Amino acid sequence: MIKKLFRQMLITQIVSTMTVTLCMLIDSIMIGRFLGVDSMSAYGFATPLLLVFAALGSTISAGVQVVCGKTIGGGDRDGTNACFTAAMSLVLAISAVGLALVFLFLGPLTRLLGAGAPDNPVFGLTQDYIRGFILGAPAFLCAQILVPFLQLSGQRTRLIAAVAAMTVADIAFDLLNVFVFHGGTFGMGLASTLSYYTALAIGIVYFFRKDCIFRFRPRLMRPRVFRDLFSYGVPTIVNQISTVLLVLLFNRLLEAAQGTVAVAAYSVISTLGNICYCFGTGIGSVAMMLASIFYTERDRTSILELVRLMTLYALLIDFAVMTLVLIIAVPLVRLFLGSDAEPVRIAAFGLRLVMLSIVPSSLNSAFKNYYQGVNRIRFAEVISALQNFVFPALFGFVLSRFIGVTGIWLGFLCGETATLITFSIVVWKHFGRVSLSAGAYSMLEPSFSTTADNCLERMIQNGPDAIAASEDAVAFCRTRGMTERESILIGLCIEEMTVNILTYGFRTDKKDHYINVRLVLEGDDRVIHIRDDCERFDPVHYMELHKSDDPAAHFGIRTVMKAAKEVNYMNSLGWNNLTLVF
Repeated sequence: MIKKLFRQMLITQIVSTMTVTLCMLIDSIMIGRFLGVDSMSAYGFATPLLLVFAALGSTISAGVQVVCGKTIGGGDRDGTNACFTAAMSLVLAISAVGLALVFLFLGPLTRLLGAGAPDNPVFGLTQDYIRGFILGAPAFLCAQILVPFLQLSGQRTRLIAAVAAMTVADIAFDLLNVFVFHGGTFGMGLASTLSYYTALAIGIVYFFRKDCIFRFRPRLMRPRVFRDLFSYGVPTIVNQISTVLLVLLFNRLLEAAQGTVAVAAYSVISTLGNICYCFGTGIGSVAMMLASIFYTERDRTSILELVRLMTLYALLIDFAVMTLVLIIAVPLVRLFLGSDAEPVRIAAFGLRLVMLSIVPSSLNSAFKNYYQGVNRIRFAEVISALQNFVFPALFGFVLSRFIGVTGIWLGFLCGETATLITFSIVVWKHFGRVSLSAGAYSMLEPSFSTTADNCLERMIQNGPDAIAASEDAVAFCRTRGMTERESILIGLCIEEMTVNILTYGFRTDKKDHYINVRLVLEGDDRVIHIRDDCERFDPVHYMELHKSDDPAAHFGIRTVMKAAKEVNYMNSLGWNNLTLVF
């Protein structure tokens, strides 16, 4: 069941991770092909500013994934709505302040980015692109924040539709700018702005629907919610700030070594690299979201399966991506730079060297995000800093002294590899020995989670499975000292709820479905977690609608609802999640 969910989420997450980078990719191609090397250099100088805004959005987005993962794992609907309200409020505030600061201090900011003096043509081109792009800050910040909420609510088709519409719109607006309006770099930035608003319009519609699981509730906002969002998002902002610093440093090193043509080549490499790195980032985002849910549920089995899956997919997908880019590096670069031989040669050579880092980078990103999800925040922060600035900057700077621009490109491979080795040493020290097992890299304490003595887990796909799970639950409870009446009640509740899902949920389509049942003894409580991937069904709401019906009607669900001390239901990630406490 976890494998199926992981695959479903991964495709959507990779596509949605490209929300920012796709527009940057399209702008790079259009600028390089139609506006020339100076404009491409201007785009390269503006990139760190774009990354700063992306960093703020990514920070809140990461906080949302962890905080909502925990509230959903705990069945806390108010906590989930508080997170949604706080996140959207932060986006609006950051957008307003960010726009004001950029327009007020555009001149000094452009010089800080390295675009030279006002009499330099690249200076004006950089300012023009920033003016056009920054108008879309509210839209692309909102788009980043809404991605995890749409993912959590199972709106995967809507996510893909929004990204597809954004891509088509950006291409269309860029072409109109080049061939009709002749708006230069300002027009290219404005095209991105309009495409982000297109994506936002598609995504935001869901949040006005009656069946939306998220509600804007200002009364639920507390300082603690804002603190948690930033606390869990800190590794992400460390990641993004490190990336911005690295781009600034490498821009300076490249300009000193080979002039603006090398900066333009780096812009191409960064843009293509960002698209390729989206695969690793997508794997990491799914890992963080699921890890936070399973960690709250103290589900060691699911966490270990998650670690194995994310490692396997990181290796397979990114090895395939690396191989493909190595083969078609020259045609990819020519999309941006045309047939200009020298820039194409520099960029293609650099792209091939940088792509050698993609597999260790994907592993670093996957584990870094996973560690955010299991509350190892400081460890994730260290990995972020080492991966995105400390090691690449160190190797790039030192190697550039000996082999020039080639050393800068190799800084990525050396930096990612050094990060992987460094955090692996920490993992092995924690585990007590060198091991490549999921148990070692999960970094879970031995005391984490419920043990086999007080936890029973079963997967159900048919009626015999449901009956067997019910009988196993009765036997499990009896051997743990519960009375026969209590044990039979637990077994009947499991059988009633799972048979109901089999009867009404499995027949809605021809797809394979799964029901996961987990019975946990927690002190004096007996907790049943039932999770399925069928059509949405909330038994709590259903009984509220039918509470005045004949007492003999809906007898099974009515009996379960009355027997339970507490019942929590939430639909997230396309799952029905029901928790019964006895």
